Amino acid sequence: MSTITRSSITRRLPPAEATELRTGARHALAQVYRTADLVVLGLGVMIGAGIFSIAGQQAKTTAGPGVILSFMIAGIACLLACLCYAELSSTMPRSGSAYTFAYVIFGEVWAWIIGWALILELQLAAAVVARAWSQITVGAITNFGVRVPYPDVVATVLVVVILVLLTGVVAVGARIGLRALWVMVAAKLLAIGAVIVVGAMHIDVANFGDLYAEPQPVSGTKTTVLDFFIGQDQAFGWIGVFAAAPVIAFAYIGFDIVATAAEETVNPRAMVPKGMIRSLVVATVIYIAVAVVMVGMIPYTSISLDAPLSSAFQDVGVDWMGHVIDVGAVLGLTTVILVLIVGQTRVLFSMARDGLLPRQLGAISRAYHTPQRATLVIGAVAIVLAVFVPVLTMQELVVMGTLFAFLFVAAGVIAMRRTMPDLERGFRVPLSPLLPIASLVATLWLMVNLQLLTWAWFALWMAFGLVVYLVYGRRRSLLSLAERPPPEAGGRGRHRR
Repeated sequence: MSTITRSSITRRLPPAEATELRTGARHALAQVYRTADLVVLGLGVMIGAGIFSIAGQQAKTTAGPGVILSFMIAGIACLLACLCYAELSSTMPRSGSAYTFAYVIFGEVWAWIIGWALILELQLAAAVVARAWSQITVGAITNFGVRVPYPDVVATVLVVVILVLLTGVVAVGARIGLRALWVMVAAKLLAIGAVIVVGAMHIDVANFGDLYAEPQPVSGTKTTVLDFFIGQDQAFGWIGVFAAAPVIAFAYIGFDIVATAAEETVNPRAMVPKGMIRSLVVATVIYIAVAVVMVGMIPYTSISLDAPLSSAFQDVGVDWMGHVIDVGAVLGLTTVILVLIVGQTRVLFSMARDGLLPRQLGAISRAYHTPQRATLVIGAVAIVLAVFVPVLTMQELVVMGTLFAFLFVAAGVIAMRRTMPDLERGFRVPLSPLLPIASLVATLWLMVNLQLLTWAWFALWMAFGLVVYLVYGRRRSLLSLAERPPPEAGGRGRHRR
């Protein structure tokens, strides 16, 4: 079997290839996004059905009323990563996001590793969210008084329907997908706004206490990396506040997908950082507002784990809000699926365009100006995963792939400041390298709070990815082809980019 040579380790994408959009018409993506569009893209993926449940669940089991502080801590941790993404995206405005950053800064092997992690994150996430969407949709229909026969069968059919529909939307054009996204995000924000406004009218300040719940012993299997080394037998108190933060941070993950739209953004050096940071700030404020309402309406000890917000509104006599929450949850997950397909398509397209995956996936449809083949492959794989694989048990793998990319992006800011100080940057992380180092530490903290089993499955996925690179990508990448000596006279001629 081929091995990873020194050449493939040190082989880097020239900065000009990532800082200047150099492809011809066959590989050109239409520029459709502006700052407001990128904010909507970020909100589309960051605000899903979890906004109606995560605050209540973490308040009930881990942090008590201090869950509000947990949301703030998680928001700060994600903001650090977001700032790092903003600098690199403003410097290398290509659709590959962290994959492209790694290709320029660290080399081809590392780029492949990050790209492979992103494929895991986005492809699996689309299947996970589609399966969750189908179950929530069936539940919402039932809550409206409609009897659903064979709910499991109906849920499976709905998975196929939503993935086919949204894959088609992404395949036929970014503008069509963007218009649909604006409508759905606006509708779900209206639902969330109703939750916040109506819930605020029923807040009892006494339920907040001093945002502190007395520590309590807990029992359970020690499964996370952190538990393995230090153990964890206590919830609530300050330990609970910090323990809830990693779980909550997972709700914010998705701002990184905005970076995959850089190549399709007008003036990306300025607009991508603004869109990414603003979407995360807005999402954080919304999550904190919902958490305040959740904790303020009823004592945290009375929160229902199954339907925290709906049950809270029932307790205060506002039953109709349950239907608003159902509609908001369905819309929320619909936009998440749509943006995940967009992000995965752009990563796959970039890797194929660079030759690390079959070049056919890097072709642009002349009719729709989208990477149509890549989109259809992604949609088909998502359907297979969602229908035939128990994806709802694999949610942490999505998080693991994301956090792994976060590590390299933070390290990339530090490395690029030293090795490529003269590259034009539309945004700079303040207080560098202090904030990028803080991002590394915060990301590692989130990672050690994942289960040991998740780490094991992730290691297997990455090992498989290296095999794929050795067998296919190492010899077929465009940089590898460019390094080969020209053929003898009469040959086909040297490959050109």
